[in-house]
Amino acid sequence: MIVALGLGLVAFALSCWAVALLRRWALSREILDVPNERSSHTHPTPHGGGLAIVVVTLLGWMLYDWTSVEYWPILPYVAGAVLISAISWLDDIRTSPTIVRLTVHITAAGLAILSFGYWHTNSFPLLNQLGIGWIGLPITFLWIVGLTNAYNFMDGVDGIAGLQSTVVGIGWVLLGIFGNQPHLSAMGMLITGASLGFLVHNWPPAAIFMGDVGSAFLGFTFAVLPLMTAHVPHSDARLGLVGAFLLWPFVLDSGITFLTRAARRENVFSAHRTHVYQRLVIAGHSHRFVTLLYGGLAAVGVGLGLAWWSRMPGAGFAILTILPLLWVTVFLYTRQRERTLRIG
Repeated sequence: MIVALGLGLVAFALSCWAVALLRRWALSREILDVPNERSSHTHPTPHGGGLAIVVVTLLGWMLYDWTSVEYWPILPYVAGAVLISAISWLDDIRTSPTIVRLTVHITAAGLAILSFGYWHTNSFPLLNQLGIGWIGLPITFLWIVGLTNAYNFMDGVDGIAGLQSTVVGIGWVLLGIFGNQPHLSAMGMLITGASLGFLVHNWPPAAIFMGDVGSAFLGFTFAVLPLMTAHVPHSDARLGLVGAFLLWPFVLDSGITFLTRAARRENVFSAHRTHVYQRLVIAGHSHRFVTLLYGGLAAVGVGLGLAWWSRMPGAGFAILTILPLLWVTVFLYTRQRERTLRIG
């Protein structure tokens, strides 16, 4: 834990410094996110600051792990993370075709599965452990590709992706401690430190944006973290679902919006402003309010997920009631704000 804490502090300092350098470089090269009718910001802002999170996290984890007998199995994951970060960085500088990005995401998912395998069993609140066999392979694949893109879609207002990754990173630190998995704690602490260093520059009003390079990397990494014990005999099958509970507001908002747009036969990969967090901003709430709201929702998921992981009585029932109730409340509040705005 002391080593992990030290990693987090170093990651924070390096990330804070690196993001400042990236901002200066982006301004000099005019790598700016110019607002349009779908944007939530109003001034041209440099982007790509998430590259600091990528470099600090990956280098830190590889240095932490290099003496371990488990070092070599992580290299396919690292290669996948580098591929995703590279194509996303290029997309930040000049737009890349969707098919190219998707091909890279598919390749990276395959490399992650090569690293850590896939879910053979799973578990749900109030249900016993379920064997899913080979069906776990496509489920794992879709989870990785889906969350990689979902996290990117959710990075639309100042601070929201950085605060979410900070809260989720803390959740993984605690999961690693409770589950006696130091690798999970180390990665969680690196992500937490690097995200906090980025947030120094991204807190509303943002001086620099994360960009696809940071958000796609974080989505990919958060998707893969639950798999890191999937190959371990007698590992706890609940880890996969706990990983989803930690960032449940991002998963629900992006998932429901994706399905709604698909049902309307819209281009699900085109830019839009129909996520709940975007609608809250349009309805008059500040970026800071929305960012703190989603961070608070994630913190509730972390608490309930850890309670279920620790087998606390009633935790499963609490998850199945509290999280849906919270989301319905946010959704109905958003609709009411929009109705009031239209009437006004």
